[in-house]
Formats: sequence, structure tokens, C-alpha cells
Amino acid sequence: MLSDKINIAVQNYPYIVAFIMIVVGLYVIITNKNLIKKVLGLNLLQGGIIVFYIIIAKIDGALPPIYNPKLQETYSNPLPHVLMLTAIVVGIATTSLACALMYRIYQNYGTLDESEIIKINDEAK
Repeated sequence: MLSDKINIAVQNYPYIVAFIMIVVGLYVIITNKNLIKKVLGLNLLQGGIIVFYIIIAKIDGALPPIYNPKLQETYSNPLPHVLMLTAIVVGIATTSLACALMYRIYQNYGTLDESEIIKINDEAK
């Protein structure tokens, strides 16, 4: 009974890794007040989602998507992989924009802690 569950877990370890990355990323985003840690959590969440999409796009025994009229085999669909490349580019752009905004926030407030920034804003009113 237990060995069957272990075998299933070992066979599906990529899904487990992706799930752990997503959950840890969400946890970091929700629980931390530091903006740098939130951006790192966002990157971890995005990485987990990308890994998950690449895993589910894989077809066992499928050929690369190169057209050959002589073969009537199953081909892998390249669309999910292309979309994940686009997601990686968007993630890099998001991270760079977040870093630029954090730099400006630090220049204005002298901290990257959310609660301190809110406290400074409330005192300024």
C-alpha cells in the first residue's frame, strides 16, 4: 500500500516539484512584507507554472514537430513550449520593472518594508 504511493510519487515527481514551487511562491508573496522577497516569490511562482505547462505538454513516444509526409506518427505540439518562452520573457520584463520601481521606492522612503511605507504615508497625511 505504502510502496504503491511511493512509486506513484516517484513517477510523478515533476508534478510534485512544480506544485511545491507554486505553493512556496504563493506563500512567500502572501506572508512577506519585504518587496524584494515578494518579487522573488513571484518569480518562483512563475517558474512553477512554466514547469507545469512544459510537463503537461510532453507526449511519451512523440516525434519532434518536423513535418514528414512519409510518417504517420504522433507529433509533439510545439505551442505550449513557445507560449512558455513568451512567459519567460514577460517574467523577465516584470522582474526588471519591479526592480526599477523598488529602487525608486527605496529612494523616496528609505525602506522596502510594506508596513513601514504605509506608516510613512499615513504620517504624511
